[in-house]
Amino acid sequence: MEDEDQASRSSEEETGPKTLARRWRARYEDSLAQDLVRGLGEVDFGDRIIIFGASLLLSVLPLIIVLSAFASHRVEDDIAQHLGLSRQGARIVEGLFHASVTSFNLAVLIGLLLSFAGTIAVARSVQTIYERAFGQPHAVGMPGLLRSVVWVLAVGGLLIADSAVGKTLRDGPAGPVVIGLVEFVAFTFFFWWSIHFLLGGRESWRHTGPAAVATAVFWIGLGVFAGFYFSSTIVSDSKTYGTIGVTFTLVTWFIAMGAVITLGAVVGAVWHKRRGRRGSGSR
Repeated sequence: MEDEDQASRSSEEETGPKTLARRWRARYEDSLAQDLVRGLGEVDFGDRIIIFGASLLLSVLPLIIVLSAFASHRVEDDIAQHLGLSRQGARIVEGLFHASVTSFNLAVLIGLLLSFAGTIAVARSVQTIYERAFGQPHAVGMPGLLRSVVWVLAVGGLLIADSAVGKTLRDGPAGPVVIGLVEFVAFTFFFWWSIHFLLGGRESWRHTGPAAVATAVFWIGLGVFAGFYFSSTIVSDSKTYGTIGVTFTLVTWFIAMGAVITLGAVVGAVWHKRRGRRGSGSR
């Protein structure tokens, strides 16, 4: 009887909270989850995506609005298209933009220069994310700055092309499917080039490929999520806060963009590192 009691107590101790915690800790050590958490910590995930979103709102969006006004282009249509807004949501966004530039003066020039400088800062932030994700030192000096300028110009070209292709394919019989496939391929190659270029070739094409694919997948996923979430959110925020409520929705979207870029880089880098460890272990 005494032996049975001792065996019962021993069994309870083996399945007690401390034992379970040790087991879970042992499983967590060197696991994919631990590597992802460590990678997100190394890039300061929370701080980076908030700064990224705020920088887009304060620098990139004003620059796009002013340039679009000079080019007589309706930037609100592009925003509604990328957010997947309903007609009501699109009308609300349209009410936020009333850019009308009739002359080019000193104030407009200063505004453009400041917005462009902020846009370059966003590019440098993306460069820093990639450097931290892949464990590379920060690039200082003119070469890194020039890469950021070229990258910003490339992003502008991509957005113009994406808008044109989207309008062309959306009316087709299999519009959403075709657009998704085209965007996945296009964004995979773009992010692949972006990571390799902003890192100055310090990581090979082979090493940066998984991060490019992961980022493209997350980017397409964000587009699908936006179509379900932002239409109702933008209407709700507009009713609750007025016109300024649209800004809250936009900054949420911009922060989500930063999360996609950061998560894609970290997931790709972690996948490559774990694959390298498995390869070296098998040898």
